[in-house]
Amino acid sequence: MPLRYLFVDMNAYFATCEQQDHPQFRGRPIAVVPVKAETGCCIAASYEAKAKGVKTGTPVWQARQVCPGIELVLARPERYVQFHKLIVKAVGRCVPVKSVMSIDEMSCGLIGDERRPENAEAIARNIKREIFESVGDWMRCSIGVGPNVMLAKVAGDCQKPDGLTVFDDATLEERLGKLKLTDFPGIGPRMEKRFHRAGITSTKQLLGLSVGGLSRVWGSRVHGERWWYLLRGHDVPDIATRRRTVGHSHVLPPVLRTDEGARGVMVRLIHKAAARLRGLDHWTSRLSVGVSYLDRPSWEASCHLPQCQDTLNILLAFGHLWDAKPRTRGTPIKVSMVLTHLTPTRFATPSLFEQDRQLTTLSHTMDKINKAFGRNAIHFGALFGAEDSAPVRIGFNNIPEFNPAMT
Repeated sequence: MPLRYLFVDMNAYFATCEQQDHPQFRGRPIAVVPVKAETGCCIAASYEAKAKGVKTGTPVWQARQVCPGIELVLARPERYVQFHKLIVKAVGRCVPVKSVMSIDEMSCGLIGDERRPENAEAIARNIKREIFESVGDWMRCSIGVGPNVMLAKVAGDCQKPDGLTVFDDATLEERLGKLKLTDFPGIGPRMEKRFHRAGITSTKQLLGLSVGGLSRVWGSRVHGERWWYLLRGHDVPDIATRRRTVGHSHVLPPVLRTDEGARGVMVRLIHKAAARLRGLDHWTSRLSVGVSYLDRPSWEASCHLPQCQDTLNILLAFGHLWDAKPRTRGTPIKVSMVLTHLTPTRFATPSLFEQDRQLTTLSHTMDKINKAFGRNAIHFGALFGAEDSAPVRIGFNNIPEFNPAMT
């Protein structure tokens, strides 16, 4: 099989960005956090912190226990996006970027003589050097080269940090046989249990499965056949997926751990989610919200919505849910909301009422103004005083846009 793809994966990305900007953090254990509170969690950790057992999702209090002296750094999403754009340009100067997979991962297509192992390795080294020279001397990446995107990504994960691994015909089966099932993207703990129930506990057994065997484990002929070809180096097109939810959650900083503060942050999350919904060109017909408390059980509620994508209808529905919430005493520490029952615009049925159509147009206009003049340049009055209560977060494959007015 030809070496069709080169996969670039930035190492400990958020933490490394902070170490690049702040030399005093280099060589020291640091964790990037969304809010400086003991009840918060780490969203990224430097390799020095990882060596002590700190990983994504580790609670701050636990990180302090396993890694005394760890430095907590408040996340700066705008800066990580700036670095991302510089990295994409740096990689593009060495080889065309085919697809940006996430803020710290991208795949590049190889053609002609670039597919020869020695040439692919030379391109990978050029990428590392270009990032070092034009982005930052602390910015490290692991690069994998393989016959398809999945195997190139797996190759990149084989050696971290600052690794370079090539999966060619001569070594592919041997290298794959040494991996764990969970080393493959798409096989998490739950999927691993399904393989174990089927008697598959090693990658060698995985490679020995027929299309039918893989289909039975996955519960899908489409997925089973796709995996059979992927594991053998074929370049298989991605399966189109259907988006099912749009949502946000936020750990409240101590100053906002009141009912009023929780409500303000929830309003901000709804503004963000509604704008994302429109950006994805989808409509929703159900809202669910929840509040986690430090000293009492969580509160959750949901309601049906008229099929919509405008912010105001969602805010009004939230207002009704919030008004019905029990007014018992407690300390809120986290709020969350999610829009479900999503429908792509091409299948949505627009409202027959002129007022609803006007609200949709208004929301799209607000999006354009906020994109041009900065986040929250215009918003509904319910957000007043809480504009900065829930800063932008960066999801796995959701890279937000920033402009000078937003920073």
